[in-house]
Amino acid sequence: MTDRAERQYELVYILPADTTEQQVTELHTQVEAVVSRMDGKIEKTENWGRRKLAYEISHQKEGVYVLQVINGSGELMKELDRRLRVMDQVIRHLVVRVDQEKNVVERTRSKRVADSQRRRVKRGLPPVRQPGEGRPAGEVEEPDDDRFDGMEV
Repeated sequence: MTDRAERQYELVYILPADTTEQQVTELHTQVEAVVSRMDGKIEKTENWGRRKLAYEISHQKEGVYVLQVINGSGELMKELDRRLRVMDQVIRHLVVRVDQEKNVVERTRSKRVADSQRRRVKRGLPPVRQPGEGRPAGEVEEPDDDRFDGMEV
C-alpha cells in the first residue's frame, strides 16, 4: 500500500564537525533533488551550525546540525531515509511526522475544553465562561515567591 497523502515531516541530519559550508550546500542540493523528483516541497531549511553531540558517534564529539521541514508523501520520506542511511557524510538523521503531533495537540486541547465544560455544567454554571467572570482580563497574577526577585521578565 502506497502512502500518497501530503504530510509534513521534519528531517534533522548531523554532519561531521569539519564539514564545510559548500559540503552542506551540496547535501542540501541532493536532498532537494530527491524531494522535487518525488513531488515534495521543502518548506524551510535551518542550519543550526556546529554543536556538541550528546554522546560520541563514529569518534565525533561535535557535529553540524541541519533541519528541514518537508511536505510530501511517506514514499518520499522512505526514499530520503534510504539515501541518507548510505551517505558517508551523514553521521545521523531523524525523520519525524509533524502533522501527527499537531493532531495530538488538537485532540488534547478539545478534550480539555470538553472536560472543562462538563465540570462547569456539573457545578451549575454555563458550559462556556462568560465575559467578566473570573479574573479581569488584563490582570496577571504575580508570584509570591522570593526566588523570582531580581529576575528579568
